[in-house]
Amino acid sequence: MTLPDPRFDVAAVVLDIEGTTSATGFVVDVLYPYSRARFAELLTQRSAEPAVARAIAQVRELTGEPDADAAAVVDTLNAWLDDDRKATPLKTLQGIVWSEGFARGDLVSHFYDDVVPALRAWHTAGLRLYVYSSGSVAAQRAWFTHSPQGDLTPLVSGLYDTENAGPKQEPASYRRIAEATGTAPHRLLFLSDRPGELDAAREAGWHTVGIRRPGEPYYEQGVGDHAQAGTFDEITVARSTT
Repeated sequence: MTLPDPRFDVAAVVLDIEGTTSATGFVVDVLYPYSRARFAELLTQRSAEPAVARAIAQVRELTGEPDADAAAVVDTLNAWLDDDRKATPLKTLQGIVWSEGFARGDLVSHFYDDVVPALRAWHTAGLRLYVYSSGSVAAQRAWFTHSPQGDLTPLVSGLYDTENAGPKQEPASYRRIAEATGTAPHRLLFLSDRPGELDAAREAGWHTVGIRRPGEPYYEQGVGDHAQAGTFDEITVARSTT
């Protein structure tokens, strides 16, 4: 349902990235090929690094192939990319590759035009902003650090992914975030384009708004019976004191 003036009295706003703050097409067309081209080098040259070693072990566990070599792990990662699977080890390794790409200047993130002005206004109004994405915390940090509008990380109070919070379509994940942020569920607003995520957040007691942007994968499907908006400036958010 579209509300004429979606207004929410909350203490914090939690943001999805793909399809919500930023174009899914940019991630799929720019970031995915960038990581695909660098997985083999990462796994063969840096397999002893703790984060890389942990991700390799997770891939082997998920595939049931404890002896899979680097080439087999790369094949699995690429297959998961083709399926757009939100697997934690894939997101971890992508985050490492992307972070380095952003730091080198190879990559600059994308935000829809309405997003950054809204985030700055909400932050100035005293609202806390968090990110909850299937992309790793490292990738999220790089994304917000290297935006066309400059470093946006001072606006963000915390970053959550499928490793430190859990799967995005499970209510328990949203309960963990509420507990971690010290915020009562009814004082949290979640913005996402995916109905399954919105359903899980609402079941955990959060407010929700589905973001529907033409051209995004979930646009035609809609967001069920959640309030919806086409842009962030259609949403009125005030800081709750209760």
